[in-house]
Amino acid sequence: MFRFIPKVPVAFLLIGLAGGAVVGAAWANQPNMQAALGSLQAARAELVKSTTNKGGHRERAIGFVDSAIAETRAGIAYAGN
Repeated sequence: MFRFIPKVPVAFLLIGLAGGAVVGAAWANQPNMQAALGSLQAARAELVKSTTNKGGHRERAIGFVDSAIAETRAGIAYAGN
């Protein structure tokens, strides 16, 4: 008796590899967005290293930078479509 076993992990791997090529192309055409992303990541690292006693402002700033990083990545991905 034949039993169908879906190859989902392989399909996701192939899609991921193809998607990586597309994302790579999008990244190559976005030097300003890449620079902004690097600056945001550096700013986040500095905020994380700073002392914690800031009345909650440090934590909020980290959250805002995380949102900015996500939006920058989304902009890069959108431009690649």
